[in-house]
Amino acid sequence: MTSIILTGFSGSGKSAAGRAAATLLGWPFVDVDAEVVRRTGKPVEAIFAADGEAAFRRLEADTLADACARGPAVIATGGGAIADPANRDLMLRSGVVVCLEARTDTIVDRLAAGGAEVRPLLRAPSPRDRIDALKAERQPAYALAHWTVHTDGLSVDEVAREVVRAWSLLRGAAHDVHSDDALAAVVHSSAGACPIYVGWGLLDELGQWCRRVGLSTTAYLISDDTVFRRYGRQSQAALEAADIPTHTLTLPAGETSKTLEMAGVCYGWLAERRAGRRNFIVALGGGVIGDLAGFVAATYSRGMPFVQAPTSLAAMVDASIGGKTAVDLPQGKNLVGAFHQPRLTLADLGTLTTLPQREMAAGWAEAIKHGLILDADLLRTFEEHAGAVQALETPLATDIVRRSTAIKADVVSRDERETLGIRALLNYGHTLGHALEAATGYGRLLHGEAVAVGMTAAVRISRDMGLIGQDVVDRQDRLLERFGLPTRCPGVDRDAVRQAMGVDKKAVDGKLRWILLEDVGRATVRADVPPEVVEAALQEVTPE
Repeated sequence: MTSIILTGFSGSGKSAAGRAAATLLGWPFVDVDAEVVRRTGKPVEAIFAADGEAAFRRLEADTLADACARGPAVIATGGGAIADPANRDLMLRSGVVVCLEARTDTIVDRLAAGGAEVRPLLRAPSPRDRIDALKAERQPAYALAHWTVHTDGLSVDEVAREVVRAWSLLRGAAHDVHSDDALAAVVHSSAGACPIYVGWGLLDELGQWCRRVGLSTTAYLISDDTVFRRYGRQSQAALEAADIPTHTLTLPAGETSKTLEMAGVCYGWLAERRAGRRNFIVALGGGVIGDLAGFVAATYSRGMPFVQAPTSLAAMVDASIGGKTAVDLPQGKNLVGAFHQPRLTLADLGTLTTLPQREMAAGWAEAIKHGLILDADLLRTFEEHAGAVQALETPLATDIVRRSTAIKADVVSRDERETLGIRALLNYGHTLGHALEAATGYGRLLHGEAVAVGMTAAVRISRDMGLIGQDVVDRQDRLLERFGLPTRCPGVDRDAVRQAMGVDKKAVDGKLRWILLEDVGRATVRADVPPEVVEAALQEVTPE
């Protein structure tokens, strides 16, 4: 690994931190934009005005290629360079790619305070809105960086040291991450890099994908009876075609299988076949199988590698990403678990064509959630193309799944164990949603349906806390209903719901933390919601 390549939005600190990182390493520093200016004798704005953006992008690509060919260097790229597939592939091949991230307010303040040149693309009636739109557009590309550093509140030297630390950790591993067309995102964690591939027909090459991440010994494939009938033998054949011996275990479908008792069944099966840490587990199925098999992988023989092969939409965009594994207790959902990152996540969109409509809708709930909390542009896509998305029209649906996947992968990479508060945002709708699942015995609602009802309550709490207006509430309600998702759960035992919320894992010092909306695409964590506000929302979404 020869170079450090910095990407990120204008104002994130690439030039200053890149220069400081180069000084720390004793390497040359290349600012791609500054080099374009030097070569042409024109400011970037003048190139845009005289020759157009396309001409600038060609100059940018040529300059980047020259910089990458020089050998060890710290290279600061323009904010939009990584959006070009050819540039992106070159960057991922040539060095450790580090994305510098900053909040919109930070970017606006830095550009104003520093007297920095305002980019032509930011010249708009509302620069803040333009920044938000461009960041959302580029986010799937930024998410493919090998590492992300959040620069808000950090000095230039602190950012530079974080960049060098990332290079030190990843310089031997970054080439293991492939940058082909199916790659949707990469989760970077203390366990290493986990590439996530999303596409059509990927299960037929499951064994080859496993070998690409270094898994080639005996595989132990765990599935449920419904999924195995459709895709079990196909997956086993794909593994064995790559010379990977494979054993299979089929469990009853449904949330009721996600128990310590069923984990014990898996342990016994593995022990009888003398499975060990050199072998690996494949979780073939939806979120239940992914959680259960992942928990077994985390705990059997003090930890085994595992692969997520999600076959439901909810698992593809949410449950299979991030290493959260768990089983349920009668008192609550996911109360016994472990963080255990998969080595690979392989999402074959072809498996979605056999899902019942209800399960598809439940999966879209999780993707819609990502738009509500972090990506207003993604939410607009759902609103403007709901019919095409639900019909799985390509390439739109493929792009939606990949974008949603990239959002979660980026959050997980930034906050692997939910210690910084960032990952908690992904629990929008889950505080009440999990309680509804527990109160109804895990049999009445699909997870995504429970989350939809939970989001319905959370958006009303957000309104009643003065964070948003009724327009956001109405907008969310309309979209959920358009995707066939429930916004009410009538006839549920409210006392059981309250009790289940009382043991929620997100509670701190006995106080529930609620994920609330400050706007579409922006969420916050609050622990100061009055009980009467919660009660009002609960009564509204659980009518008699």
